[in-house]
Amino acid sequence: MAQPVPVASDGSPHPTRGTEGFERDVRAMFAHIAGQYAFFDHVATFGQDLVWRPRALWELDRRLDRPPRQVLDLGCGPGDLTFLLAHHYPGARVVAADFTRGMVARAERLRRAGQDGDAAGPGRVSFGVADVLRLPFRSGTFDVVTSAFLIRNLPQLVMGLAEMRRVLRPGGVCLALEITEPAPAWFRPFFHAYFDRVMPKLGALFGTEGPYRYLSESLRHFPPREGVVEAFEHAGFRTAEPCPQSAGSVTAFVARAP
Repeated sequence: MAQPVPVASDGSPHPTRGTEGFERDVRAMFAHIAGQYAFFDHVATFGQDLVWRPRALWELDRRLDRPPRQVLDLGCGPGDLTFLLAHHYPGARVVAADFTRGMVARAERLRRAGQDGDAAGPGRVSFGVADVLRLPFRSGTFDVVTSAFLIRNLPQLVMGLAEMRRVLRPGGVCLALEITEPAPAWFRPFFHAYFDRVMPKLGALFGTEGPYRYLSESLRHFPPREGVVEAFEHAGFRTAEPCPQSAGSVTAFVARAP
């Protein structure tokens, strides 16, 4: 019999890394917060998340050898990066996937409501349910693979990155935007005071203390920037570069497939 999902004091899901049901619990956690995920992130980051994604795409553009025609956005959530990709690359078809059905349903509702706008064009954005560790796409399908705040949650980082590389065409580029340890030593105490203590309390006001307590814990288990670059290399990427933002509290990792 499956064990119940761990919960925080407010009853919201709180995954525990290293347990047998970690992947299942992460899925339950994101299903719990699907409806308010984007709004809470805008509030909790003081709107900085609206800047991080465009900056990450600027780093991606600098490393593309041609405009992409096929783009895959993984861990798409409610589609913030997906819709931005559709506008940014008007000649590309954008396929978005998340392993949480609630997130995909939320993104689909936003698409039908016109969140992708006229610039995206009919049929250019599609959503589906998929697990990053077992992607249902043929090898070499995509010119670009992206993710935002996904890879920190993977139970097997190198395996997930290897799947991203597999579905990229030769010379294709992967962009992974992720929360990271701030670079300036003087800034870290302020960052952790907010990230570790204030954000879970804010989450509790929204009925989501567990997921945002897990958020701070997940960073402690995530490798430093140098370790993430090594993970990309172990996954078979030819080059991987970290591009820090906001004093290093967020980093866009851009890697090229051989």
